[in-house]
Amino acid sequence: MTGGDRRLLGRWGESQVADWLRVKGWRIVAAGWRCRFGEIDLIAVNDKYIVFTEVKLRKSAAFAPARAFVDRGKQERVRISAQLYLQEYTTELQPRFDVAEVYAPEGTATREPEINYIEDAF
Repeated sequence: MTGGDRRLLGRWGESQVADWLRVKGWRIVAAGWRCRFGEIDLIAVNDKYIVFTEVKLRKSAAFAPARAFVDRGKQERVRISAQLYLQEYTTELQPRFDVAEVYAPEGTATREPEINYIEDAF
């Protein structure tokens, strides 16, 4: 799989999670937000929280759960990126860091990917 294919698959997974969050009443304020320290896959808000969500897409959890790939280094990059975001876009909402596992055995052809959403993951 090429880098471009991986990016497209990743964006597809992020859009699946964004749709899932919208159904749950969240408003997506940014997707793929980038800064010099990294990227935040999704930023969503409700009346209480601003959530920085890391999305991990896998075909299955046979090797390891998708959340296992959000290691300490990735967590730190997301935290620093979130701090920069909050400096630029101030808010009174409580920040939270979530992880969304997306399991899509058939890739983008998967009709109903399984989404396991972990609140306050780190």
